[in-house]
Formats: sequence, C-alpha cells, structure tokens
Amino acid sequence: MARAENKETAGPATRLVANVAKNLRIRQGLTQEQLGSELGYSGAAVSAMETFAQPASDDMLVQLERVLGSGTGIFEQAREYVRLDKYPAQFKDYVLLEQKAVGLSLYATLVVHGLFQTEAYARALIGGGYPPLPEPRVEELVEARLARRVLFDREPVALIELIVEESVLRRGIGSPEVMREQLLHLAECARRRNVTLQVLPLDCGFGGEYAGGHGGLNLVETPAHEHLTYLESQEESLLIADPTKVSTYMQRYAEIRAQALDPRESLGLIERLAGELR
Repeated sequence: MARAENKETAGPATRLVANVAKNLRIRQGLTQEQLGSELGYSGAAVSAMETFAQPASDDMLVQLERVLGSGTGIFEQAREYVRLDKYPAQFKDYVLLEQKAVGLSLYATLVVHGLFQTEAYARALIGGGYPPLPEPRVEELVEARLARRVLFDREPVALIELIVEESVLRRGIGSPEVMREQLLHLAECARRRNVTLQVLPLDCGFGGEYAGGHGGLNLVETPAHEHLTYLESQEESLLIADPTKVSTYMQRYAEIRAQALDPRESLGLIERLAGELR
C-alpha cells in the first residue's frame, strides 16, 4: 500500500530508480498495467513506484532488472541504495559502515540486536513501537532490517561479536512462538565460525562489578582498520571517531565481555530458554 507522504520524503535512489524505470517503460511502449504484468505486480504498484508513493521492493528491483535492465545491471546495482533510502535518517551513516566492516563488536541491552533479529521478531518490535507506524512503513523497515543479514555471508568475511543481556532473552516480544524462533535463530548464529555470541547474566553484578550500565554499544572496525563507535538511544544516534573516546569504549566492551558467560555457556542458556517456550 502506497503512502502519499512518500512523494515528499522519497530518497534520491528511490527517485532515480522510478525515473529510469518510467523512461525505459515508455521507450519500450509499455503501459503501467503491461509492465506490471511482466513484473508480476499490478499496474497500481508500478504507478506507486513511478510516483515515489511506494519505493520499489527488493523483489521488484530484481524483476525490473529482468524486464527492463537489458543486461545493464542498473536495477541490480540500485538495490543497495534503494534499501538505504528506507532506513531511518539517524541510522543511514551507520548501516553503510556496518555493511563494509571487517569487524563488529556489539552489546545489546534492551532488545535483540537488529542484525540478529528474525523477521517475526522485527515485525513485532517495529509494529508494536510508539508512535505507531503505518503498516506499509513497518514492512519497509522490516525488509530493510532483514537485508542487513547479508553481512553474515559476505566475502571477505566479517568477524562479529555480540554480547546480549540475559534480560533481552527473557523479554517477551510478539508471542512465545516468536521468542522461541528468535532464540533458536540466535543459537544458529552462535554456531557460525565468524560469530561469537555471549550472554551477560542477570546476576553478574553480584560479583561487585557491572560494566554494562552505560547502555548499548556498537564498535566498528573499518576496512582501513579504523575503529569507530556508534551509539543509539530514543531514535537519536551518535557516531564517534575520536581515538581517545573510542579507546575508552573498546576498554569498556572488553570489561563487559569479561563479565559475560563464555560462548559455550551462553549457547547452552539460549537453548535452555528456547526449550522453556515449547
């Protein structure tokens, strides 16, 4: 379902794809209905794409490449940039870094980190947030969030660490079935050779130290081996490049890691919690 406000807020990649697709359609003498039929979409969907009311989905871009691309790869190459248009403004700078990173060290305190979310968990989380979002926008954000998972299988491989608070694993999102699927997905991710997943237990502070009290944390190592910190709270974000500050965050992350369960214990806890939701 298209949204009128998209016509005003559509990003540059969305606008470029729409204009190129429209020009190629007209050049080939196709109506919107005829192109829609070739793509597997309705004529209304083509119209919404061409007028910026609804950005092209990832699948539509694949089909546009097949029908209109003529081997140029233009719509295939546009997929990354159109996807970027769909992210919230405060997140766009970080997601570009994330997708090119050689290393990520992540600490999640409230919900499962977006990179590790299942489709159902992401939809329940985004759709259940405040202020409420229109359903088409929810679907856009879910699609964009899931697209980030290509990082797990990218070449060259990225090394990813995730430390998640035990409270995140116990916090119900969506339904027991959604949570069980999410926990099993985390367990599957933990078995990847390029992923290290650890749980910071609820009682870790009883030992006299709790390094995680400052909130979530994302550390990025770029292809140039620069280190950056990304922080996000209440839909506001901060990207930090100052070496002294980044060093402090890296040291704090190391302390959080030291206080977490080891990977084997963490996997066992995740599997046990998933089993309790049967």
